[in-house]
Amino acid sequence: MTLPDPILSYLKEKHQISVKNVKAVSGGSINQAARVTANGQELFLKWNETAPKDMFDKEVKGLELLREAETGLVIPEVIAYNPEEDDTPGFLLMEYIEPYRGDGEASRSFGKQLARLHSHTGTFFGLDHDNYIGRLPQSNKSHSSWTSFFIHERIEPQLEQAFLKGTLQRSLLANWSRLAGRLEDIFPDSKPSLLHGDLWGGNYFFNNKHQAVLIDPAVYYGHPEMELSFTKMFGGFSNDFYDSYAFESPLDAGFSDRVEIYNLYPLLVHVNLFGGHYASQAISILNRY
Repeated sequence: MTLPDPILSYLKEKHQISVKNVKAVSGGSINQAARVTANGQELFLKWNETAPKDMFDKEVKGLELLREAETGLVIPEVIAYNPEEDDTPGFLLMEYIEPYRGDGEASRSFGKQLARLHSHTGTFFGLDHDNYIGRLPQSNKSHSSWTSFFIHERIEPQLEQAFLKGTLQRSLLANWSRLAGRLEDIFPDSKPSLLHGDLWGGNYFFNNKHQAVLIDPAVYYGHPEMELSFTKMFGGFSNDFYDSYAFESPLDAGFSDRVEIYNLYPLLVHVNLFGGHYASQAISILNRY
């Protein structure tokens, strides 16, 4: 695997980092990625030559917010990335952490630590800057109401994008309007909680100390049920994880009935990224309202 010369030059000139061995690894559906040896360390490098210039900058900010929460969750150390104004293709160089299989105790610790993350609260729903979920822009304009934030900053931007692409038909707006009008009574009260924002099974793993490692955040302050619902969308989280979370932070009654409503957001994100059967799932949910 060959790395882009501009990235190699940037690392050498700006950080005195010389990349040696390069081994391709999975970077998800958006970025290219490699495990590299540089200055005697094993590191993880991901890059994207077509991504928005500030995408990795926003990811770094998200990682910093998660680290500052001091929950016990492991957040990879950022070694280098290029600023938005630089012409080098966007990249992010981090410490490499070898994934290991976690046991029940590891899952229980993870659940407890995620509840601790959610105990970090803000004064509004949103964030002081916008960021990305996958390669899609994510608006974090502040709202005092979770329902308002969910409607205007999460669902409606994704619906509009799907309408413009023709992936979904505008006739669904009537269904969405009916559901939106009920959300104030459906969602339980919550303070704005610090969320990872994109917590599915591919964005965490355990290290050799059985600690949960979080990667690829799309951070904002939201409803903690939003995060828990996202974990159920594709699976990958154990009963030990959920039981430990609920012991640390008991869930409001009826949570399971609200999961598919929260998951309209990641579902619509997938509609806009990948289309296909995700569109039929979104239509099915909206047709129930």
